[in-house]
Amino acid sequence: MKHFISVHTCTHAAFLFLLLLLPVSSVFGQEDELDRLLNEEVENINPVYKPVISFGAGVLNYFGDIKNNYYSPTIGTLGYKVNLATYLDEKRYFKGEFFFLGGKLSGNERSFTDPLKNFNFQTDIYNFGVDVNYDFDHFYKKKDTRFHPYIALGIGTVIFNSRTDSIASYFDPDAGTNVTAKYNYWTDGTIRGVPQATGDPDLSQLMSRDFKYETSLRGYDWGLGNYSQYAFVIPVEFGIDMHLSDRLMIRVGNSFSYALSDVIDHVSSKNESGRKGKKGNDMYNFTYVSFHLDLFSSAKMLKMERLFRDMEFDPMLYGDDDNDGYVDGWDECPDTPLGVATDSSGCPLDSDSDGIYDYLDKEPNSRFGSFVNAEGVEITEEDLIALLNHSMAVGRNEIDLYLRKSDAYSGRRGSGVPIPDKFKQVDADKDNYISFDEMLKEIDRFFDFESSLTAGDIYELNSFFFAQ
Repeated sequence: MKHFISVHTCTHAAFLFLLLLLPVSSVFGQEDELDRLLNEEVENINPVYKPVISFGAGVLNYFGDIKNNYYSPTIGTLGYKVNLATYLDEKRYFKGEFFFLGGKLSGNERSFTDPLKNFNFQTDIYNFGVDVNYDFDHFYKKKDTRFHPYIALGIGTVIFNSRTDSIASYFDPDAGTNVTAKYNYWTDGTIRGVPQATGDPDLSQLMSRDFKYETSLRGYDWGLGNYSQYAFVIPVEFGIDMHLSDRLMIRVGNSFSYALSDVIDHVSSKNESGRKGKKGNDMYNFTYVSFHLDLFSSAKMLKMERLFRDMEFDPMLYGDDDNDGYVDGWDECPDTPLGVATDSSGCPLDSDSDGIYDYLDKEPNSRFGSFVNAEGVEITEEDLIALLNHSMAVGRNEIDLYLRKSDAYSGRRGSGVPIPDKFKQVDADKDNYISFDEMLKEIDRFFDFESSLTAGDIYELNSFFFAQ
């Protein structure tokens, strides 16, 4: 019974959770649908490419006269790389890259049979350089793939300061304290505080390496002199780029650097004493993963508003000759005097609706429907008839003056198409005409989620405006 109640409760809770989730998903779905309706993504045909910065980390391995007993591209000392890349050609087939590679190089040679083949060193390296990267876009650019192999060749410099772990301390029972001594490798594979030539088999002199690289190798006088700890290097790199998005790429690469020096490990074929090496220069390898961030280039896809996408506007319509704030294409009174207040159609205000603009009206509060003269002053119907010129046919303007006051005259602009009920809220000045400015304000309210109109209503409003 308890089990049944538990299952029933969980089912009920899951159902309530889905009910709560549905409105949220509905809102997001509506927003996505609205975004697809009002906007359209188009390809940027002329993007601007900016430098791309990258950060990476990996494993350093040294190849020279002193080698580690075991090698693996995934096992070594830690290294890090910072890279700045930019395209060199218009077709974007080649990149120029400036890089910095830092970390530690080390070599530990250990022999249990030959004491002369026990040697070690470690150094910090600071490698600056440039290279040219080619990523085979000739073959992959037209294909929908996120994986691009690449190769690179460059030149750089490396700074090093090699040291060796040659001394440590051991407990001397005769002295009753720790004694510091140089490593002595015996043929039995042990390290002791005294040379094997002394023949002392006392195990109390056994030592272990402390891996503290405290002694500068350049201080070993093997005939190399005070050589430079600076060298040119030639890096050769290959790997694969994985494009996760237009802004983010992951690179898995392997960089092999050939140094124009044979003294990084202090072992050289030119040594006159000590450890003598083989001919050939030193090398090191860096296997790494890096993240490339394109923060500043233009977007490859642009979002365009579809609201007026199919309209063709005449640039001449955007002028405003009378400086009343309404562009000439929608200004019904394009010659309004400077400084005169206007309504939403660009015409001077007429507060009493007598047909005489306020700035010319000497009686700004005439009774509605009354007859007025050219100065806006009330007159009788007889006075109006008397003003007519009887010596010639009645002019259209005189008829219009008379009819304007009749009950049949509606005062409507344009075609006389009535404003639909759902758009009457857009007519802010209640002049039975939706102006261009009023339409734009409603569109702004729509995008601010303040309008009660839908996306379809906005398109219909746009059509109604041009049909007035």
